[in-house]
Amino acid sequence: MSIMPRRSAKSKAAFERASKVLVGGVNSPVRAFTAVGGAPPFIASASGSTVTDIDNNTYTDYVGGYGPMILGHACEPVVSAITKAIHHGTCYGAPTELETQLAEAIVTAMPSVQKVRFVSSGTEAAMTALRLARGATGRPMVVKFAGCYHGHCDSLLVQAGSGATTLGVPSSPGVPAGATDDTLLARYNDVDSVAVLLEAHRGQVAAVLVEPVAGNMGVVPPVDGFLTGLRDLCDGHGVLLIFDEVMTGFRVALGGAQERYGVRADLTLLGKIIGGGLPVGAVGGPAHLMDQLAPAGPIYQAGTLSGNPAAMAAGLATLQELHQDGLYERLEVHSARLEQGLAQAAQQAGLAGQVCINRVASMLTCFFTAGPVRDYAGATAGNTRAFAAYFQAMLQRGAYLAPSQFEAMFVSAAHSQADIDMTVAAAREAMAGAAALMKSSVGRR
Repeated sequence: MSIMPRRSAKSKAAFERASKVLVGGVNSPVRAFTAVGGAPPFIASASGSTVTDIDNNTYTDYVGGYGPMILGHACEPVVSAITKAIHHGTCYGAPTELETQLAEAIVTAMPSVQKVRFVSSGTEAAMTALRLARGATGRPMVVKFAGCYHGHCDSLLVQAGSGATTLGVPSSPGVPAGATDDTLLARYNDVDSVAVLLEAHRGQVAAVLVEPVAGNMGVVPPVDGFLTGLRDLCDGHGVLLIFDEVMTGFRVALGGAQERYGVRADLTLLGKIIGGGLPVGAVGGPAHLMDQLAPAGPIYQAGTLSGNPAAMAAGLATLQELHQDGLYERLEVHSARLEQGLAQAAQQAGLAGQVCINRVASMLTCFFTAGPVRDYAGATAGNTRAFAAYFQAMLQRGAYLAPSQFEAMFVSAAHSQADIDMTVAAAREAMAGAAALMKSSVGRR
């Protein structure tokens, strides 16, 4: 296929203007294209499986708002629900029936959830769950996994330590060491590393917090026995198991990763899809835990914008649409076709054994490393220069990917077979360019 005549003058000017008044020109770091080079396209509109920038370039979109746009962009039932809601006002600071209706839809889909507390972001959901876990157990410590991201709250901004029993070191300036003193680091997909921590800090750990499918070091599936092993360990030590399903909830199955893998969490973090593209997060769990939050219990949490009527309407409409017959089956077919096509493109470019593609349902990552990628160390072994070359080549050919090796591609219900085939055709050429770079330079992260 030929390279599209991509225009960029307006986006470059927009980025220069934004950089004068916005930090780094963006409101979230990865949007700045730091990892892949160049200026980001500024998006003007989106529809179905595509986004269009202010230079009038249209791309097949695999960012999908980093996950929430499972139905595609500007899905009519969702747009109609939002429009109806905002005509009645955008913020009340008072209860609405929409909150109850969305909570009922979540409780119906997720058997481990009996009650819900809505917040405005995934970060808030993680903060709330940790406070609830600590308050309910009377214990201070939390186990998280290297490479798993749970928002930007201080206590969870921790990278890998020197060993399984090492206390975490803050990975951002501005986070005091004391903020992470009670955060313990384990290795993803390594149950034994968790067992060591729980034994070394017996009676002190409130919760184990995990992405059941890691999505923030790129997509990394749980190996057989990992999630069930965590469940067993938590039960044995009286520790709460928290699943961060902000990304996987309603994405990998209607009941999230808990349905897909048959493992129950004590507390569940939700976001992305339950807002239909608007800001929302949630914590859910059994009544005896959730009722310890204020005003029913003593553990305080509040938020003026929690349960915002427009976000509730968008989320409810999205969840209703997800009950369409065959929707998840179609997502699986198209996602598998994309995975197979990318693997074939890598092989044709001479990259067999040098590219690893991980996929769970409609989320996947193409790692420029031999693999297998099962943890943070494996993910960060990838050739980020090769990915940057691949990313830019895909963008020039009309496929918009997340501008980082450590993010997921998301397939939506709006993607067609033609979209997938176009993307695979683009990848054949893009992989060839990445292969040339890998042969000419070590270029490794």
